[in-house]
Amino acid sequence: MSTGRTDEFRQDAVRIALTSGLTRKQVADDLGVGMSTLNKWIAAHRDTDVVSKKDLSLAQKNDRLRRENRILKEEREILKKGHGVLREAKAVRFRFIEKHRSAFSVGRMCHVMNVSPRGPRAFRTRPASRRQRSDMVTLAHTREQSRLRLGSYGRPRMTEELKEIGLDIGHRRVGRLMRLNGISAIRTRKHKATTDYNHKFNIASNLLDRDFNADAPNQKWAGDITYIWTHEGWLYLAVILDLHSRRVIGWAVSNRMKRDLAIRALSMAIAFRKPPKGCIHHTDRGSQYCSYDYQKILRQNAFKVSMSGKGNFYDNAAVQTFFKTIKAELIWRRSWETRRQAEMAIFEYINGFYNPRRRHSALGWKNPVAFERKVA
Repeated sequence: MSTGRTDEFRQDAVRIALTSGLTRKQVADDLGVGMSTLNKWIAAHRDTDVVSKKDLSLAQKNDRLRRENRILKEEREILKKGHGVLREAKAVRFRFIEKHRSAFSVGRMCHVMNVSPRGPRAFRTRPASRRQRSDMVTLAHTREQSRLRLGSYGRPRMTEELKEIGLDIGHRRVGRLMRLNGISAIRTRKHKATTDYNHKFNIASNLLDRDFNADAPNQKWAGDITYIWTHEGWLYLAVILDLHSRRVIGWAVSNRMKRDLAIRALSMAIAFRKPPKGCIHHTDRGSQYCSYDYQKILRQNAFKVSMSGKGNFYDNAAVQTFFKTIKAELIWRRSWETRRQAEMAIFEYINGFYNPRRRHSALGWKNPVAFERKVA
């Protein structure tokens, strides 16, 4: 390379280094020269007119704006991740800073969280307070109970569960710990119609009239049918609930929504409970429940037959609530390969969790089995 071209190359390198906004290392790597060489060129040409004062001033201004933009962008990312702890106690904000120190500048996080830069250092070295130790113990129990309860409990039920195992704790503290540690109930939904109103069977009046309370077991039963999607096709679930305790006393599944499905659920409930004469049996107006065979079984066992108004889901709200619960806590959480796989999971959910363990607000936060035992 000739001397003139070499000098022109040096001037271009200096101009890029001083005005581009790139670091000197980036410029050196892009141009294929060493850092020491580039620094020598910059020192040699600093007092020349390679870069005009106007261009240098503009470059410095752009440099300042880039730094400010980087700061604002970092602060925005900190706020996106930490907006939930801005109003929490300093210890909570310190924990946030410790958790994200590898991603963000500690000084910047201290500024955004409105704490002293010395605070996080002191927080790391000082021993945990009694309150912090108590929170750690409570959090460990909360995580364990959430796992045991299939991740289905929000703050109220979780508080009752922790009290049951001996912790003296309020719902505000439980809510704070759950919120800060990402523990929450999981919900999602699908829909498919399951009621066939297009039939000529007789319809019964609504004896229940949306009164879902009962003083004792076997006074009021309610039934309905819902659906579960599997890779083999739809699986239908029929249940009978005792409205006194919301306990599932009969259930059956089938790949077809025919009357034998509802009859099998009813037969299980009758065999299990042997209901007295006059027990109210409430369902919707679906053909499965209005059929001759189903109504014959009700007459043989002296039930009082009650049916919801046409298309009125609120008339059978107790069973609809159960369906929402089992779908949110079990069905919607995974993909079901086979109907048999879904059936076994439903069996374990009803007999291993819902009836003997799941707490209900309508039962004073007791589970159905314990509530019936208390009445007995």
